[in-house]
Amino acid sequence: MAASAEPCVGQDVWNGTEPEPTALYLLNVCFLKTAGVWVPPMYLWVLGPIYLLYLHRHGQGYLRMSLLFKAKLVLGLALIILCTSSVSVALWRIQRGTPQAPEFLIHPTVWLTTMSFAMFLIHTERKKGVRASGVLFGYWLLCFLLPATSAAQLTLRGGFRSDPFYHLSTYLCLLLVAAQFVLSCLVDHPPFFPEDPQQPNPCPEAEASFPSRVTFWWVSGLVWRGYRRTLGPEDLWSLSRENSSEELVSQLKREWTRNRSAAQRHTMVRAAKKKGSRGVETPEMEPLLEQEGGQRGPLLRAIWQMSRSTFLLATFAIVISDVFRFAVPKLLSLFLEFMGSPTTPAWKGYLLAVLMFLSASLQSLLEQYYMYRVKVLQMRIRTALTGLVYRKVLVLSSASRKASAVGDVVNLVSVDVQRLIDCFIYLNGLWMTIIWMAICFIYLWQLLGVSALTAIAVFMSLLPLNFFITKKRKQHQQEHMRQKDSRARLTSSIMGNMKIVKSHGWEGAFLERILRIRSQELGALRTSNLLFSVSLVSFQVSTFLVALVLFAVHTLVAEENAMDAEKAFVTLTVLTILNKAQAFLPFSINSVIQARVSLDRLAAFLCLEEVEPGAVDSSPSRCTVGETCVSVHDGTFAWSREGTPCLRRINLSVPQGRLVAVVGAVGAGKSSLLSALLGELSKVEGSVSIKGSVAYVPQEAWVQHTSVVENVCFRQKLDPLWLERVLEACALWPDVSSFPAGVHTKIGEQGMSLSGGQKQRLSLARAVYRKAAVYLLDDPLAALDAHVGQHVFNQVIGPSGLLHGTTRILVTHVLHVLPRADWIVVLEDGAIVEMGPYQELLHRKGALVRLLDAASHPGDSGDGETELTTEAKDPRGFAGCERPTGGPGRSMKLVPGKDGTTSEAQTGAVLDESEWAGQPTAEDSVQNGRVKATMYLAYLRAVGAPLCLYVLFLFLCQQVASFCSSYWLSLWADDPTVDGRQTQAALRGSIFGLLGCLQALGLFASVAMVLLAGIRASSLLFRRLLWDVVPSPIGFFERTPLGNLLNHFSKETDTVDVDIPDKVRSLLIYGFGLLEAILAIMVATPLAAVAILPLVALYTGLQSLYAASLCQLRRLESARHSCMCSHVAETFQGSAVVRAFQAQCPFVAQNDAYVDESQRVTFPRLVAERWLVVNLELLGKVLVLAAATCAVLSKAHLSAGLVGFSVSAALQMTQTLQWAVRSWTDLESSIVSVERMKDYDRTPKEAPWKLPTCAAWSPWPHGGEIEFRNFGLRYHPELPLAVWGVSFKIHAGEKVGIVGRTGAGKSSLAGGLVRLLEAAEGGIWIDGVPIAHVGLHTLRSRITIIPQDSTLFPGSLRTNLDVLSEHTDEAIWEALETVQLRAVVASLPGQLQYECAEQGHNLSVGQKQLLCLARALLRKTRILILDEAMAAVDPGTELQMQAALGSWFARCTVLLIAHRLRSVMGCARVLVMDKGQLAESGSPTQLLAQQGLFYRLAQESGLV
Repeated sequence: MAASAEPCVGQDVWNGTEPEPTALYLLNVCFLKTAGVWVPPMYLWVLGPIYLLYLHRHGQGYLRMSLLFKAKLVLGLALIILCTSSVSVALWRIQRGTPQAPEFLIHPTVWLTTMSFAMFLIHTERKKGVRASGVLFGYWLLCFLLPATSAAQLTLRGGFRSDPFYHLSTYLCLLLVAAQFVLSCLVDHPPFFPEDPQQPNPCPEAEASFPSRVTFWWVSGLVWRGYRRTLGPEDLWSLSRENSSEELVSQLKREWTRNRSAAQRHTMVRAAKKKGSRGVETPEMEPLLEQEGGQRGPLLRAIWQMSRSTFLLATFAIVISDVFRFAVPKLLSLFLEFMGSPTTPAWKGYLLAVLMFLSASLQSLLEQYYMYRVKVLQMRIRTALTGLVYRKVLVLSSASRKASAVGDVVNLVSVDVQRLIDCFIYLNGLWMTIIWMAICFIYLWQLLGVSALTAIAVFMSLLPLNFFITKKRKQHQQEHMRQKDSRARLTSSIMGNMKIVKSHGWEGAFLERILRIRSQELGALRTSNLLFSVSLVSFQVSTFLVALVLFAVHTLVAEENAMDAEKAFVTLTVLTILNKAQAFLPFSINSVIQARVSLDRLAAFLCLEEVEPGAVDSSPSRCTVGETCVSVHDGTFAWSREGTPCLRRINLSVPQGRLVAVVGAVGAGKSSLLSALLGELSKVEGSVSIKGSVAYVPQEAWVQHTSVVENVCFRQKLDPLWLERVLEACALWPDVSSFPAGVHTKIGEQGMSLSGGQKQRLSLARAVYRKAAVYLLDDPLAALDAHVGQHVFNQVIGPSGLLHGTTRILVTHVLHVLPRADWIVVLEDGAIVEMGPYQELLHRKGALVRLLDAASHPGDSGDGETELTTEAKDPRGFAGCERPTGGPGRSMKLVPGKDGTTSEAQTGAVLDESEWAGQPTAEDSVQNGRVKATMYLAYLRAVGAPLCLYVLFLFLCQQVASFCSSYWLSLWADDPTVDGRQTQAALRGSIFGLLGCLQALGLFASVAMVLLAGIRASSLLFRRLLWDVVPSPIGFFERTPLGNLLNHFSKETDTVDVDIPDKVRSLLIYGFGLLEAILAIMVATPLAAVAILPLVALYTGLQSLYAASLCQLRRLESARHSCMCSHVAETFQGSAVVRAFQAQCPFVAQNDAYVDESQRVTFPRLVAERWLVVNLELLGKVLVLAAATCAVLSKAHLSAGLVGFSVSAALQMTQTLQWAVRSWTDLESSIVSVERMKDYDRTPKEAPWKLPTCAAWSPWPHGGEIEFRNFGLRYHPELPLAVWGVSFKIHAGEKVGIVGRTGAGKSSLAGGLVRLLEAAEGGIWIDGVPIAHVGLHTLRSRITIIPQDSTLFPGSLRTNLDVLSEHTDEAIWEALETVQLRAVVASLPGQLQYECAEQGHNLSVGQKQLLCLARALLRKTRILILDEAMAAVDPGTELQMQAALGSWFARCTVLLIAHRLRSVMGCARVLVMDKGQLAESGSPTQLLAQQGLFYRLAQESGLV
């Protein structure tokens, strides 16, 4: 401030004519003094007003007048007084006539005003609650460093002797500024009245000082805790209000709504102008509005308006960072110039070393601040978009839900949102890399002159190669993704239908199909990796190629040009920046393109059709007795606004307290009527009104992944007495009583730990518990057997049930309940054809009578009078649970106990074996701590020891070539110059080029071998995973969630395929690069070894601290993210129920809580990453300082070439060390996938698939005689027997029916027959051979099973019909003709090669069941098992199946498992199972005459 004793005049100030080194005139006293006077005020006056505006908008309360503030105030006043005295002295001297240069008055005046402004900022910060100021920290730092440097030089030169006043005032000012700087490193007390409420575990960032913030040392406590022990939820910080879902989602939703409305208005006006009718919206304009007005633009603007301030601030930081980035090469040039000048004072060398250290450090700090702000912004955008998508899910119309699968929605919140936010990091790269390139070429022009143009030529020549490689690699990547998707679909289908696969012995065939697709997938990946290796080498070697051409042209073309250290190593430093820019630009473009695609997908989803808010006129007040509670007047409804009506001219009035039954054939519109009453359909015309609260039971039961009590209460207050009554009435109390934790037992995902009947009764209990006025019941009795269904109707729905006195609209196929209904509505083709009381409709002999006649037809699949069509699905049956057509792509996983020992109510313990319900299996337990070394060894063993050693040898060779080329360049730079030329330039350049070519070849070979070795390892690990999982017993698949299995075959496999080889490649490149840099520094400056060894130790310590915490945080983050995605998927499937119960607000709050919990883990992880990077880079900058300082100390005997070699290596070592540690840490987090792929290597396995003794019995079986001898089985070793003491004999060719209540053990017999469950006692003999002595595939290939659920796998029709490829096309066509499908298949595109969609969604249910029958016909076995095979088909399809079975299996032994007794009335013998034992056996006539259990079942079914 006051260092002005020498005015900046004279010959030695800015002398550009003398050939003095640049370091002399850039570091002279005048330059430093001018910078010290003007830079701090300019800094504050530029940033101060912006900072004031920020404070005005972001107040946090005010601070009390603490001791710290008072100290700052006193020091500030002292500085103002000192500046005032300097101005006064200057004026006094001018008044006395003493000549004074203008700077003596101007400089103190500028500092006086700036100090006053600084004090104003200190006061404003206190009022706005700022506890640590970054702006003032920088100001005080500048005020101290720059004047202190010039003052020190003036002191050394004796410049203060002529003016003692300025001497004293300068030191006093520096002392006060230093005190202010120290105070700015401290943090003040918290605000007296904070704006945000106090959090239970607040983030320590608010308590951190500014130095702690910029270095992220406030994270050290968490990192240290993570190193010492396992991190838990209590260790995670609370989210601040500005990062919470409540704040962010509301902000984005507000901006999105405003921008979309504006876009729609703009589009409407434009369309109206085109049509000549301004402001009139016509129906033809609606698609235009959806396409143009509500897509990408409004969402993009909404995101920008929400994030622009943060993003612009971060962009400003990265721009300043780049200023320091390009200052480093300039300082290096000055330093090498200093080393080449023997007369330059040593202090300038030290100063340049410090300036290089400070510039590199500030560049790192600002860059990491940019990364921190952008990462936090990414986190906030993800929170906002996830919340916006979730809120959209809750208002999607039925048509929109059908157009979007649950997997699509999960992909939106997990994949598309991630891709969109990823582009924020790369967005600035679109323009900044262009500026980088321009600055680099300017630098090169200054260094090498016209020769710099060759750099542009070389880079331009490499572009076509890179574009070609990128294009070809993209093609192979697309092929890789197609094969991966194909494998994922097939794997999902196989794992979801493993019971069918195992029952038929198809594991081997499907394994071959998966491995064949896997081979094609890895082939595409192999080619893509080779192309990537070429691309990577072109980028890595481009620095060398450009340097070679530059140096060759510069030294060989122009005679006066010679190579020196400054040109050589500054050029390499600039080329490194240029290469980074060249590599970063394609990443930026690719990221933005991917983000645009994801933005389009998100915008398209957010613009989907929503339910109409006013479609139903609802009133919360209850009706009085006799008053109309539900009314529809002239209602016409459609599934979408553009669709055709599905309900026409509906007129319906339901008085309060009535029980209305809605009946009709399949597709008549019964469920659509309930959807219309809920407002789920688009109302074309008419009106709908409902008085009172509504409860809804959907046809497909929807349960949540929570406890039983939470499912029943459904966000309502718990009433234990009412809950007990509801569970008792819904026949759930016995089930719940046997669950491990009672009503607090957690239900598995999608109700996987419950049977279909239990889920339906739980869904009904949820509605009953609500105590609503209106109940809409969509066929709740369909999934229940006759006994349980009768109980539920009597206790809940019927006139004397819990719901008596409420309005009930019951859609049903169970016709025997119709006489007990008050009113009956009959639907046909979407219209009401008749309605009235039961007896009146019987007398009319209209539509209802026709339905009753059809139901009593002998060929019908129902229980005679009891059911119209069979929609009862017994998930406890042999085939597992049917997946609804058009539903999510994931089938339900069921657990053992589907035919337990007692009843459905008594098998709760079986269903939740070992407390499986809602808990992870032992195989999927979450690991803690760091990854064990055995996992690395497992991966290396998969690669192979010879290949590992070969890869290391290749990397060593290419790194030796790299070191030699750099060292050779230093020798070239030190060659003596004769007449302006170096005599050995041609030799030096040739050998430099040869070494570079060897490095390129070595790099290509080493990288390619690493990637190919990774493919070898992933192929072997995937094959082992398949063989660990597929041979597991069926119980493993029933208690392991399908999502866990698929995660291993998709995400974990993809990590092993792609991520781990890439991380190993990075680690080896940077690891060997680190060794090269250390060797270079120690060769040139051996003294630097004193700094290198401690730095390496610190690096290792930091990596250990960080890696331990990172693994835990990533595991926690993955678990929290999975919970959030599961909740989104769960809500999507049950959104109609949520809306019917008006529970949107609680669900939104729960989703916000899930997202916030996920972000509570994400935030510590991202700041821990910044903590690691900042500290690693700062340690690396210390190495630069050490190398430069040692070079200055050894200047006398060091050449400039060696110094350039050493310092440039130190500059590169900073990045190399950082990326080596990060690569190791990333590898450790990725190697967790290897750990997870070995999760199932110790699971129990099935018996052998084939045995050598089986060949001696061929052909077997020859007759088909089956004998059970004291047979018993259990579902788990710790559980009691589910079936015991069963003994009977079935003669060859005999047709036997097996009946019993749900859970009696019927399907368990079939499972024991094909050894899905091994016998616990006794055994089974087929034609005198014990099946325990037969290989599983041999046994299962001799038995044909036709399950209830028609299961088709992805692939052609031919592969579905002939899975083992054993039959000719003629045999397949013959089977199709038998089931009357030949004409249908012949009309399909490709005929037998027609591709079946997943689960056969592109075929009807009847067609799928007939295809399964044709598949069974082709097997031609002696034993046939029908497990409710005709339960889910219409009467026409059943007649076709019966005809085919009668002709093809006339001589086979047939076991017919059925719930409905009418199906077994034609059997020669019937076995009645009860509580796991054989209760009765005989012909149907004999059993009816005994009037035992079979007779009671017949009574319940209405047959007697």
